Amino acid sequence: MTDQAIADVRAFNRFYTNLIGVLDEGLVDSPFSVTEARVLYELAHGEPTEVAELRRLLEVDSGYLSRILARFEESGLVHKQPSTTDARKRVIALTTRGRKAFAQLDDNTVDQIAGLLADLPEAEVRRLTGAMTTIRQVLERTPRPESYVLRPLVAGDLGWVIARHGARYAQEYGWDQTFEALVARILADYAAEPDPAHQAGWIAEVDGEPVGCVFCTRKDEHTAQLRLLLVEPAARGMGIGGRLVEQCLRFAKDAGYREIMLWTNDVLADARRIYQRAGFELEHEAPHHSFGKDLVEQVWRRPL
Repeated sequence: MTDQAIADVRAFNRFYTNLIGVLDEGLVDSPFSVTEARVLYELAHGEPTEVAELRRLLEVDSGYLSRILARFEESGLVHKQPSTTDARKRVIALTTRGRKAFAQLDDNTVDQIAGLLADLPEAEVRRLTGAMTTIRQVLERTPRPESYVLRPLVAGDLGWVIARHGARYAQEYGWDQTFEALVARILADYAAEPDPAHQAGWIAEVDGEPVGCVFCTRKDEHTAQLRLLLVEPAARGMGIGGRLVEQCLRFAKDAGYREIMLWTNDVLADARRIYQRAGFELEHEAPHHSFGKDLVEQVWRRPL
């Protein structure tokens, strides 16, 4: 752990608490503090609860919780009643007035969040909520999600593909910016002459965040070309690469192509294994110097 990482987390905490008004006297224009709102939430979403269980759920000091409950009882928001499982024990439940107070608080919270998201494009909302899910999964140490979706391209995806190819190949293979320039030219040609009957691209997403891509383009009248297959390291091992290639093959066959080919380099071992499993066979290889490295190019092909 680095000092910068700690500083980044603290900076985010300051930003977000200021953004949603956590440090204000009343949460979302209500008379309740954050902890008081959490007490109302737990009581509204569960059965009548013993004080000890409520303290365990909220992880707050018992004296502080007792003072909150005393104020709530005085205000008519909660009342104590015998437990249905043990008549010797008393549990806390919301009154009708307490449920109305929570409903208003809940409506205010929904309105506040809706206001925060209102001016964001749909892609940015997916990015935001995906990042929030990632934060929870990392801090709760939950297993990585095993589900993903493939979707067609939307506005902004081509820029993501260019940026991630440039960054990923520089980090993993030391390739220079001429590779990123090649990717940009490929996508510029793709976008300049739209041909949805014969060319398409797909993005793989996990929790609303792009993690992979592939393109099927026209090589000639009878031949399709698989291009720009990429899967981010954090999403590898989920079968995304194979699924992207499968999607490309299905599209090429439905588009009427007789065969499909691809150009790659021998250092891309993981991608090569995906191509082999999909039925591609090596047709040609030769040394060349590109992207600041001495490489061996390969052409793979398979019938459809």
